[in-house]
Amino acid sequence: MALRCDLIIRDATIFDGTGAPRRIGDVGVTGDRITGVGDLGGATADREVIATGKALAPGFIDAHTHDDRAVLCGPSCTLCKISQGVTTVVVGNCGVSLAPMRHTGKRPPAPLDLLGDEQWWTFDSFGDYAHALKKQGSEVNTYALVGHQTMRVEAMAGDVHRVATDKEIQRMHGRLKQSLLEGASGFSTGLFYPLNKAATTEEVIAVAEALRTTDGLYTSHMRDEADHILASIEETLAIGKRVGVPVHISHHKCSMPENYGRSVQTLALIQAAATMQELAFDMYPYPAGSTVLMPDRTRADIRTVVTWSVPHPEMAGRDLAEIARGWNTDLKLAAERLLPAGCVMFQMDEEDVRRIMRHPLSVIGSDGLPHDEKPHPRLWGTFPRVLGLYSRQLGLFDMETAVHKMTGRSAEIFGMVDRGVIREGAYADLVLFDPATVIDNATFENPVQMSLGIEEVWANGVATFAAGKETGEKPGRLVTRNR
Repeated sequence: MALRCDLIIRDATIFDGTGAPRRIGDVGVTGDRITGVGDLGGATADREVIATGKALAPGFIDAHTHDDRAVLCGPSCTLCKISQGVTTVVVGNCGVSLAPMRHTGKRPPAPLDLLGDEQWWTFDSFGDYAHALKKQGSEVNTYALVGHQTMRVEAMAGDVHRVATDKEIQRMHGRLKQSLLEGASGFSTGLFYPLNKAATTEEVIAVAEALRTTDGLYTSHMRDEADHILASIEETLAIGKRVGVPVHISHHKCSMPENYGRSVQTLALIQAAATMQELAFDMYPYPAGSTVLMPDRTRADIRTVVTWSVPHPEMAGRDLAEIARGWNTDLKLAAERLLPAGCVMFQMDEEDVRRIMRHPLSVIGSDGLPHDEKPHPRLWGTFPRVLGLYSRQLGLFDMETAVHKMTGRSAEIFGMVDRGVIREGAYADLVLFDPATVIDNATFENPVQMSLGIEEVWANGVATFAAGKETGEKPGRLVTRNR
């Protein structure tokens, strides 16, 4: 009996997500799964897409996002992802997660406010957040981490600029353990940030012990990505080793001019450690980062652009140095006057970016901030930029490798079962794109622009993006590690 599918994509150039050589073939989808790959000439379907000359890949997995709120607020918040071919996002990074914490009365402290003001902090448990996701639906799948900064603010009643007590650590440990039982997949820290900075290595280990029995993942925005980066890597590795869990380093970089070129050292350390423990890292394909504006970290030799400001929204998109001159003050005082605020900082070297991206342990994450007024272009351009600029134009690696870093390798690291690959039985998370034209359009000057060359995107077998716009469908699900 001939195979009958809901959808057949015919004559596509298939990049299967494993890094294997591309091949021409058909892909059949029934329900939420891939039910045929190869020559499906004898099969029929309710809908057929002729993909001659086009590439078909697994839907891209954004390995590092701050989309905790975005996945709940509809296509206006997720168009930046689905228009790039993203079908799954990893949320709760850098110690910042929307659950488990109910924050009432006032704006949460930075950087928690990257996810929104007090009206968004309503999830007293991760289970509440998971329920909201299921009830409201989303355009993308969500894989969630629980943030240390979030739990510290709750457990320590906001008094976070000190070491936590045993009782407070026990509270965080319990919150993490319960969250993991309710569908969270790991634990993230943001030891670089004021809310998390006072946490000792021992505190992190004590909280992270909750990961032992649930096969959870430990991820970290490390304590320092600049002068003390090697010590920070060692600390991150030690935490994973002590708890006995896989380690994932967030947005690996060598920050500030005095550290340019040090990726040679950091990658050698990471490579050696990876022979002794499970270890990986993500990165974004730009030489500038973005986060909340921190006056004490401003520097005259680092260009800083304001992305949003509560008291001065008109300053979004302007250089901090220009604002300071206009106000006849210095950078630090100008930054203080803008708070709460966010920024883009041009703090990395392009050669380091390329070296880190090319490394076999790297995967791609946008680290985009979806609620910024004038966001970093990585929010809209990361994945087509890797395909179009770094693979096709610069030849940093072939397109098979590029796709692997955005699909199968990420799925393997995060334990996303049956995702990130094109094979029979896998979930039908797919992206159809033009390998000859795919490229990012977003720039630092004009960051809210859709990329070129993404033709259609499916999550769990349902089209979410087609003909240059969202479809309105919400097939996304909560994805849980190794389940």
